[in-house]
Amino acid sequence: MKLALKDFSSHYVHPLNLIEDALSAREWEFERMAEESLMCELDGRWCAYRLYFIWREDQECLVTSCVIEAKIPDTYREAVEELIATVNPRVWMGHFEIPLDEDYPCFRYNLTLRGSAGLSPEQLEDVLEAALLECDRFYPALQFVLWGGKSPRDAAFAAMIDTVGEA
Repeated sequence: MKLALKDFSSHYVHPLNLIEDALSAREWEFERMAEESLMCELDGRWCAYRLYFIWREDQECLVTSCVIEAKIPDTYREAVEELIATVNPRVWMGHFEIPLDEDYPCFRYNLTLRGSAGLSPEQLEDVLEAALLECDRFYPALQFVLWGGKSPRDAAFAAMIDTVGEA
């Protein structure tokens, strides 16, 4: 999915301003929760996602989390954690996790901008593409474990293989 963010300038002091402009241009609903964070809700291929951007000024780091709307029952948490451990080596940018105090898996990517001129449209495009692509790839594997009775290893293999084209 190409997002074509090249029309946006990275002259902003605050990286979240560029993100707001890009989300507005796509007519994606978002909310600026505070000066350093915003949240966007959007539909993926299989389910809804909540995309969070948090700017850590002290570390000059943009933290991106894409929460998958699929609650993990306690009885499946260990299996889903094994699935995540199997899938993460296949993820090029970022990683999946289930935060300790949460019941929903998420994709997380941290982009450090220390010493740079700020967030570029190309960097934002890469982060958004990675989050949406990887969540769309991971969701079927998650469902295979939760509802399909597959082992984490089998689910990862079945859902995360790279194919060319669609049948």
